[in-house]
Amino acid sequence: MSVPILMGIFLFFTPFSHTTAIKEICFYLSVFIILILITVKKINFSFKSPLSLPFALFTVWAFIGLFFALYKKNSVHDFYAHLLKYLAIYYIVINFFNSGKRLIILSWIIIVSATIFSIGGLGYFYLVLGNNILTERMTFQETSINIIGFVSIVAFLLSVHLFPRSDILYKKILLLISLTVTSVVTVRTLSLGTLLGMILSLLALFPKNKKTVFLTSLLLVVVLAITTLTFSPAKSLLSANFLQNKLKNSHRIQIWHTYLEIIKDYPVSGIGFDMDDMWHDQNLWDKYSAKIPYKLRSPTKEVPHNILISITVRLGLVGLGLYFYIIFVFVRMSWIVIKHGKDDVIKSWGLCIIATFVAWFIKGMFEPALSHVPAVINYTIFAMMTILWKLNSETDNQTLKDQ
Repeated sequence: MSVPILMGIFLFFTPFSHTTAIKEICFYLSVFIILILITVKKINFSFKSPLSLPFALFTVWAFIGLFFALYKKNSVHDFYAHLLKYLAIYYIVINFFNSGKRLIILSWIIIVSATIFSIGGLGYFYLVLGNNILTERMTFQETSINIIGFVSIVAFLLSVHLFPRSDILYKKILLLISLTVTSVVTVRTLSLGTLLGMILSLLALFPKNKKTVFLTSLLLVVVLAITTLTFSPAKSLLSANFLQNKLKNSHRIQIWHTYLEIIKDYPVSGIGFDMDDMWHDQNLWDKYSAKIPYKLRSPTKEVPHNILISITVRLGLVGLGLYFYIIFVFVRMSWIVIKHGKDDVIKSWGLCIIATFVAWFIKGMFEPALSHVPAVINYTIFAMMTILWKLNSETDNQTLKDQ
């Protein structure tokens, strides 16, 4: 019983800065307890999942890439800290949140965490730091705009799903607060990738949540309208001239050009799982930046801001192919749950979880998606769909229906 509690605490504090000690204690204590329970044969820890094979192939290729990495020491570190550790989180979640009741508890952990994070972020940025609410986009040094968006959008979609299905007043009030706060935060970041992900994921949710999605869309439109009328950066962002210049001179496209030159030199194995050293290596950056026309060069060193380019730089085209294999298996698993679920409850949950992945992936096409917070969110989404797939294919799903 302590393991889901510890992992719940870990996931709750995932978006919060300055909570590393809490998260590390919860994670490693969970692993330690699990190893003891396996040793004394008190639990049957299962690796059964449709994603196990693609995960294994991806991990093996990442391990092989360590021998060809440009920065071997840090690649070994990132191979553990940014792959093996997240896989461990995935398998812990699917083993210890493996019932309908616990899946819903997991959703509430994410919602409450994101709501508190969003309220705290708004208060910290505008009240504590004293930024102008009419002119400043919400961000702060410890938590970048892209992380805020990853956190808020997933909680927003889970709240959309749970709101019409909760018949207890205080739960509806909490979900309404979550919907309002996360929509405000999402808009205040003025991240086009986040807004695009939210809009398309709401379209994915529409078939099973017509009324709620319609009302939520109205809420989002109202927040957008108020923000556009009162918020100077929003007026600039939505202007025709700004959008035209943005398309012509996108900083992200400039960044992508540099990384595409690196991919040309390391097309098979990539440069290794570490990218921090590459990002800070001015000589390497200048070498590849010099290969592209001056007007296409990025004025500053940046991470790729695109998950597909990021994976290809790290693991080459083979790694990218294996990543697509992971996505293919996840989508196929989602299709089975949505199309052939035992009942509408299973199907609607499947639609909700795939919608969160759509939002995450679209945002990941324009933002760094492999850092700690977005990666934990990604593997949690994978785990939630796996739990649902198991509930649909192996066990009675009555516990999920009763919630």
